Amino acid sequence: MAVINCPSCKKKTSDKAVNCNHCGLSLQDIDSDKIASINNVNRINQAQRLMTYSFIAMLLFCGGFLFMFWDNVEQGTWQHNLAMASTVIGFISYIIIRIRLLLFKRNK
Repeated sequence: MAVINCPSCKKKTSDKAVNCNHCGLSLQDIDSDKIASINNVNRINQAQRLMTYSFIAMLLFCGGFLFMFWDNVEQGTWQHNLAMASTVIGFISYIIIRIRLLLFKRNK
């Protein structure tokens, strides 16, 4: 009895199992077309996840930037430090996530 990776959830399961213990995928009637379809869906889900993270990072950047200049917070206060941290973290994470998304799309 060997251990294989499930085509859907990529977790380890027995090759003799009828269904995956983790995601419930039927392992008996799976063929190459179904595996290709599952891989395509997983790839689309991963791209969507990266786009969502990118959007959240952009919101963090814009929120910190707008809070800092819209409310005219004074330098050295905790509000200013929080706004600066939010702006810097949002900007850096946005750049990193966009690079990851670019590399992800290149590795088709």
